[in-house]
Amino acid sequence: MRFMVIVKATADSEAGVMPSEELLAAMGQYNEELVAAGVMKAGEGLHPSSKGVRVKFSGSQRSVVDGPFMETKELIAGFWLWEVESLQACIDWVKRCPNPMPGDSEIEIRQIFEAEDFGAEFTPELREQEERLRVQMSKT
Repeated sequence: MRFMVIVKATADSEAGVMPSEELLAAMGQYNEELVAAGVMKAGEGLHPSSKGVRVKFSGSQRSVVDGPFMETKELIAGFWLWEVESLQACIDWVKRCPNPMPGDSEIEIRQIFEAEDFGAEFTPELREQEERLRVQMSKT
């Protein structure tokens, strides 16, 4: 099972406060453990929302809204992509994580859809396209 593990933003991360050397070292060690266990597939920190934009869709119309975005609790400061055998295994790994932010912080776990989750609507042609795209992405 694949999961996106989402580090929620805080007022400090949104203000552009960078992690301490101690936290960077602890996270580096934690990431080493994840990679050695075959769990971590990707992971990155994100710039504050003040450097981002949102594209809003309304029918065929598109509009761009510049950051920063007000609801810090709804924002993402970073993420990992993990592959583990269960949600509980993912939870167990998250519990071992160093606190990603000074003070209070939160990590959200969301399972990633797999092809079989889509049922009959995901036709053989669409499955073939998906596989072809995954192969192409793995080569870059």
